[in-house]
Amino acid sequence: MFIDRSLAKGLGYGIGAGLCWGVIFLGPALTPGLSGLQFAVLRFLCYGVFSVALLLPRWRDVCSRLTRADWKSLFWLSLIGNLLYYSLVGSAVQRVGIATTSLIVGLIPVVITLAGRNDANAVALTRLIPSLCCAIAGVVLISLSALQRGENTEMRVGNVLGLICATGAMISWSWYAVSNARRLKVIAKVSAHEWSLLTGIMTGALALLLAIPVFALEGSTYSAAAWINFFLVAGGVALLSSVVGGACWNQASRLLPLALGSQVLVIETLAGLLFGFLWEQRLPSLLEVVAMGLLVSGVVWCLGCYRGRAGRVVV
Repeated sequence: MFIDRSLAKGLGYGIGAGLCWGVIFLGPALTPGLSGLQFAVLRFLCYGVFSVALLLPRWRDVCSRLTRADWKSLFWLSLIGNLLYYSLVGSAVQRVGIATTSLIVGLIPVVITLAGRNDANAVALTRLIPSLCCAIAGVVLISLSALQRGENTEMRVGNVLGLICATGAMISWSWYAVSNARRLKVIAKVSAHEWSLLTGIMTGALALLLAIPVFALEGSTYSAAAWINFFLVAGGVALLSSVVGGACWNQASRLLPLALGSQVLVIETLAGLLFGFLWEQRLPSLLEVVAMGLLVSGVVWCLGCYRGRAGRVVV
């Protein structure tokens, strides 16, 4: 069975993005002194600096190709898909852990598949129902596992808040993925990499506006060594996940149908789980293993539907 070259290339970019994004769950765990919002602000300040440095030589040329609608899209994509999303991820990681957060966020492919069910080359929803049910069942199991870990009322409340944050993160990034992919398909004058850097600059500008109020009350409590650690971690996450991962994802978004592109994000979930278990120095529980199996099976099942379609359709 032969797969169209653009489809294979898009899958490669999508897998690359997922691998890069796996580290986003580790960042907040490496900086326990910061809140989820504080680490998000630091990460996106670094992302903004990297983006300015890379885009500066052709800034005027790129800006001349943008419309007012493009700048409006960049603002909302940066606010909701970057700052809001990652603030919620960081808060969830610090409350319910990396494994639970990454598995709930792993439901993103399901949400995007539903959103893209009417797009060109999309598979009929009836064929996807079994795979969607598997993925949803996996997330329900991991949520139950997190709720059972509370030893007292305070911990149980914290777990509930963590699950709410993880769910909010899943919803916000699903919106971003759908909106960004559709915007990229109508912007022919800007490359996927340039769009990623423009998103970084906009996100960095928003993070700069938030930096003073977010750190004003607590910034003086950190030592110089702590600040160095915070920026090293935030810079590493920004470079790998935001710059490299964002560029790969934008390429994938242009080459793949929306619903298919979302499915390769299971790589992000698996990478996040691996990093999480290594960080926590433990093996997954039986319930976590079953949840992972259901989630991955659901996504692979969905991919199988598209693979069969790819053999018949030339893009």
